[in-house]
Amino acid sequence: MADPSRLDQFVEDCLRDGVRLIAIAGAGAADIEETIDDIIVGDGFETDRFIATTSHEDQSIEEVMEFASSWDGGSSVREERF
Repeated sequence: MADPSRLDQFVEDCLRDGVRLIAIAGAGAADIEETIDDIIVGDGFETDRFIATTSHEDQSIEEVMEFASSWDGGSSVREERF
């Protein structure tokens, strides 16, 4: 991940925008997923903070985009790189 300092704001923006899934691809995806989960949960007092997360270390970005497109009825999908 090139710029982890952007991750906190990215997750907060996703929560604000009603994002339902963050799918992480590539090496270290499981660690990034865990970090995102920690940001989402925060102090645990805000029960409305939820986004499903998945990690895909051994899949191509194309495979992950296809998976994300099929999630929850195929809503809008976009790629973000850090």
